[in-house]
Amino acid sequence: MNLFDVYPLYNITPVKALDCTITDEKGVEYLDLYGGHGVISIGHTQPDYVAKLKNQLDNIGFYSNAIQNPLQVELAEKLGKLSGLEDYTLFLCSSGAEANENALKLASFHNNKSRVIAFDNSFHGRTSAAVAVTDNKKIVAPINAQQIVTFLPLNNIELVENELKKGDVSSVIIEGIQGVGGLDQGTTEFFQALEKICEAYDAVLILDEVQSGYGRSGKFFAHQHHNIKADIICLAKGMGNGFPIGGILISPKFTASYGLLGTTFGGNHLACAAGIAVLDVIESQKLMDNVNDVYAYFLEAIKQVPEVIKVKGKGLMLGVEFDFDVSTLRKKMIIDKHIFTGNANNKNLLRILPPLTIKKEVIDTFIIALKETLAELK
Repeated sequence: MNLFDVYPLYNITPVKALDCTITDEKGVEYLDLYGGHGVISIGHTQPDYVAKLKNQLDNIGFYSNAIQNPLQVELAEKLGKLSGLEDYTLFLCSSGAEANENALKLASFHNNKSRVIAFDNSFHGRTSAAVAVTDNKKIVAPINAQQIVTFLPLNNIELVENELKKGDVSSVIIEGIQGVGGLDQGTTEFFQALEKICEAYDAVLILDEVQSGYGRSGKFFAHQHHNIKADIICLAKGMGNGFPIGGILISPKFTASYGLLGTTFGGNHLACAAGIAVLDVIESQKLMDNVNDVYAYFLEAIKQVPEVIKVKGKGLMLGVEFDFDVSTLRKKMIIDKHIFTGNANNKNLLRILPPLTIKKEVIDTFIIALKETLAELK
């Protein structure tokens, strides 16, 4: 049997990783400034994280949600404390797409409406409703297109209110900072107005923080930069540092009932152990402080590269924009300089999503390599 061929692959086979460094089967080391789509939050094979998972595996790795699991309670309490959202409740699942599916479903249950407002260049996942609210027709199959979705540009609150006035909008889903779409984001004015009009028109405000959450923006959630509260917050990627885990934080306006939501693997013992370890390391190592320090350093250091026309994003969720397609640049950085970065729908953008543990000297290494590569391409 062969693998279903849906991924274009680099001829690189990682066999070991530590913090921001990946080593392939030939012993070649690569600097990881992408973290596998922003999944690696506290560094590859972080010792406390590894120990926590190994210890949990020696005890119990999995059982269903039909039994008591104190690890879920511990994870919820620590997540509430670190995020400042202790009055929210937590539903655990296994991925970002699943988190967004449950958020959209819960919103529809709540107000008995079905239409969703999403935004241009959004990405929310590849499953049924999640892909329907993703602005990429190439990955939306006819079965997904049955969903009723209206796409609008960011930062035009009048257009959003015009749709909400029609009375059939169940939810508005928006990323704290757009990821795949190219690091665009709503303004503070837009986010604050969005919060108000969703409340006024009985629409649920869903913040997709799957990539922008867990300290990556310099605050626990990116929307907290705008001093707003969402009705539902979706999380995954950095939550488990590579172990599959996701969840939604649910505001007090929602009432739970047995059977309303469900999952087989969500909140299993191993996933919770991974989630707890991540929160403990973020807190004990003050990683959000590090994010803000390195972000400020990056903004200054990147000025050495005159070809850069803009830096988008916030914290360690960054897009470095040029006035040309960066495909060749990115590939050359990986093959010649052994530095992983990411791409986006914006073909002129290098995406930077390193572990939150990254040091300033690593930024220096990146800047030198970037300058050299640009010179070689000329």
